Amino acid sequence: MHQTDDFSPIPGRPETLSPGVRRILCDNPSAFTYRGTNTYLVGRGKGIAVIDPGPMDVAHQDAILAALAPGEEITHIFVTHAHADHSPLARLLSKVTGAPVLAFGDVTAGQSEVMRDLAAQGGLGGGEGADPDFHPDQILADGEVVEGDGWRMQAIWTPGHLCNHLSFDLAFDDDPYGTVFCGDHVMGWSTSIVSPPEGDLTQFMRSCEVLLDRPAHIYHPGHGAPIQDPHARLRWLVAHRKSREAGILSALQDGPGDATGLALRVYTDTPAQLLPAAARNVFAHLIDLTSKNMVTHDGRLTFDSVFSRV
Repeated sequence: MHQTDDFSPIPGRPETLSPGVRRILCDNPSAFTYRGTNTYLVGRGKGIAVIDPGPMDVAHQDAILAALAPGEEITHIFVTHAHADHSPLARLLSKVTGAPVLAFGDVTAGQSEVMRDLAAQGGLGGGEGADPDFHPDQILADGEVVEGDGWRMQAIWTPGHLCNHLSFDLAFDDDPYGTVFCGDHVMGWSTSIVSPPEGDLTQFMRSCEVLLDRPAHIYHPGHGAPIQDPHARLRWLVAHRKSREAGILSALQDGPGDATGLALRVYTDTPAQLLPAAARNVFAHLIDLTSKNMVTHDGRLTFDSVFSRV
């Protein structure tokens, strides 16, 4: 259920998605960012909130500032998570506008003990997209509400893709919550990357359940087109991950294996150059299965651990 869309906005050109919500596409397309990072401007009055300023790109900052109507000013800068395609421009934009940067915390905020231990071992990689210099001015707790000029934004802690990942539920004075800015947790064009030690599949699946429990009529993702049936997409993502889990458990029926060996058993049609990414995905599942006491491993948990079914 990968959404098909004709998503091809012009980078730098603001588009009105609904009253009070504008999107500006950053010109940073890639295999991981699709057409580029979506930056959102929220507000119907003078006080405007920016969500995910994007990478350190002065031209994109100029586009954000140029999108402001006469009399509008940026009063808040929200960041969904500290990846290099979402957060670095926040500090420069804050310096230019005087608006504070709001987020769950730095790149390690909310990290599980298992992932902290893996990160401390070093050599695992998986941190290629991190923004280690990111530090918000204001830390937002799960469920905290920030009020602006006629709008309210509720922070929802949705770790998994990254431990400090927040989604934001927007409401205007005359409109209830239900417009959710979901960062990289949910996208229509691709599944979210969950790559340890940054990504945590146990957290990711729990975050899916958190979002499924919340009414929503539209999701605005960090990359790609709006998701018009967000709960259907979430259910598909959960089913997709459970299908992968079943495949790994089935492979383990044939005997123990490490992440790389199991990836070869599970991803039988995957080109050789993509197998390292597949192995990291298998490793994420193996960590989650360990937490559920469905598999066990030898010695200290590492990428090269050999796993067996319980």
